[in-house]
Amino acid sequence: MTTDGRRAAVTGAASGIGAATAKLLQSRGWRVVCLDRNLEGARTTAGSKGVAIEIDVADEASSIKAFAEAGEVWGGLDALVTAAGVIETTPFLETSVAQFRRLFDINVIGSFLSVREGSKLMGDGARICMVASISSYTGGGYVASGSYATSKGAVLTMMRSTARALGDRGIAVNAVAPGFIDTPFVSSAMDDPERRQEVVAAVGKVGTAEQIAESAAWLVSPEAEFVHGSTLIADGGILMR
Repeated sequence: MTTDGRRAAVTGAASGIGAATAKLLQSRGWRVVCLDRNLEGARTTAGSKGVAIEIDVADEASSIKAFAEAGEVWGGLDALVTAAGVIETTPFLETSVAQFRRLFDINVIGSFLSVREGSKLMGDGARICMVASISSYTGGGYVASGSYATSKGAVLTMMRSTARALGDRGIAVNAVAPGFIDTPFVSSAMDDPERRQEVVAAVGKVGTAEQIAESAAWLVSPEAEFVHGSTLIADGGILMR
């Protein structure tokens, strides 16, 4: 099935999984709107073929404005990938309410606002991929804290609830749950080379943003039309260890 001319929006498009997904979709003929707080980074990802729009996914007014602009670019959306997010490594007993709230503001409320506003621009046959994490299943560990895992667990629950809410409109909602992926998102939590070596030894296999982009791109493609309310675990087999 062709994807030429289809319209997609990707949040968190300035770097990591978001940037890799936006670039992959573009290479396959999609018209892509790149959304991020880092507008310059989003512009770099978008290049000459895409469009970059500034967004603070945790802010309702910013999200409404950004998706309204995205809808005006090509008259609607056929796909959305919610890759914007933050990580937290503070141990449970040391985690502050402010840290916990920041995770939920960006990872959970940010995903909610993006799906809510993005779905308003969609019609029958449109598809959404939410980016969760295997921490949703493990409760954290390796690098991520339990508070991060809790926020990503909420994203998976939200995926299923939005799949129910939007299914009657012909909009499919799924999620990808990446394992340990070598992105700025994760690397920022492992500045210590020894700690990084320990984590890599523990997980056994480190993935790339481009590998997760393949999963996200498939979930929003016509080839995945029979997949709805499901999670694709792309972790290199970590959960089997």
